Amino acid sequence: MATTTTTDRGETGSDTFRHAYSKDKAQLVRRLSRMEGQVRGIARMIEREEYCVDILQQTAALRAAVDALAVLVLEDHVQGCVRTAAERGEADKYVDEVIDVVRRTLGRPVRTGARSA
Repeated sequence: MATTTTTDRGETGSDTFRHAYSKDKAQLVRRLSRMEGQVRGIARMIEREEYCVDILQQTAALRAAVDALAVLVLEDHVQGCVRTAAERGEADKYVDEVIDVVRRTLGRPVRTGARSA
């Protein structure tokens, strides 16, 4: 039975799949709300001209929160989207895409050219 859903790229159509993070959406949104609060708090610290090291500690905490969110989305993507693509014989482009985004995240250049056979 074909169903119409949304792919991980936002495309709609038959026999496609949903964003893998959909099951964690509420948790991800809560985390983002907390990060928003952290950003506002850092802005207030700067407005009050608080001690530089305290501000740097808060930016490190914010960076850790962003990294934790990224890991959750990456895990969901690999366990959902990439696994589904592999079951359909379409894994290569998804694997390459994950490698590229991880390389960018780590500040490494994205390789050009096809890596998959």
